[in-house]
Amino acid sequence: MCKGLASLPTCCLERAKELKARLGSILQIHNWNLSCCKIGKNKPTLEECLRWKESFEKLLSSKYGLCAFTAFLMSEFSEENIAFYFACEEYKNTKCPAKLAAKAKKIYDEFIGSEAPREINIDHETRDITKANMTTPTPSCFDMAQHKIYMLMAKDCYPRFLRSPAYRDLMCQAKPSTKARNPPQQEKKA
Repeated sequence: MCKGLASLPTCCLERAKELKARLGSILQIHNWNLSCCKIGKNKPTLEECLRWKESFEKLLSSKYGLCAFTAFLMSEFSEENIAFYFACEEYKNTKCPAKLAAKAKKIYDEFIGSEAPREINIDHETRDITKANMTTPTPSCFDMAQHKIYMLMAKDCYPRFLRSPAYRDLMCQAKPSTKARNPPQQEKKA
């Protein structure tokens, strides 16, 4: 290690390594934003892409919509929001109560704690309430933080996604529905 790096605090070096690893993985998948959404014949239809404009919930409930939105968040370096949201959804569906504490700690350490590698942007009050909820984890201990992140994505990220070149490109490349490709034959009058 060079002498300059040795003088930095350990936490800075660890954070730098983490950022390098995250950026490296993003650089390796440089064109992931659309490639995951148009694999062969399985790209979304134009109608499906248009439904995403109807509501944030419709976007998230679509396999391709979620893929495109996640890619968009990655391009903005904010994919931790969608990752946290779905980690909470999975956590709430935990069947075995004995596993709640370990799963809660993992989510907290990854997204909320002071040294979280994928720290989400929530206010101090929400962070404190969530930390207090960690003393006795329940399926709803992340609800407040999850709601804040959902609203952040719905009010901020989602409108930007709909205005993005990535979304416009998807609309242009979307395949027409089968109805549009095979219009019904009109009967000839005798």
